[in-house]
Amino acid sequence: MNPIIQLLQENNIKETQINELFDALTSNPLMAMAKVQELGIPQDRLQALMAMVMTNPQLIKDAVEELGLDMGKVDAAKEQLKSQS
Repeated sequence: MNPIIQLLQENNIKETQINELFDALTSNPLMAMAKVQELGIPQDRLQALMAMVMTNPQLIKDAVEELGLDMGKVDAAKEQLKSQS
């Protein structure tokens, strides 16, 4: 199992919320950040999650694939973020 999904499940995040989070990530990364904060994950676990993603961004792609979401949307979201910088 993807470690991001596992960490979310360990913090009692429902599968529907996980899917919503990754769907938001693929369509609007800024909205996804707000959703992450709404999940109520303890700060230390949230920091561990962010560190995991920052050091291994491939985990996001793996999680998206594991959840059966559209990877093309992730690539488009990356481009959107780059253009806003």
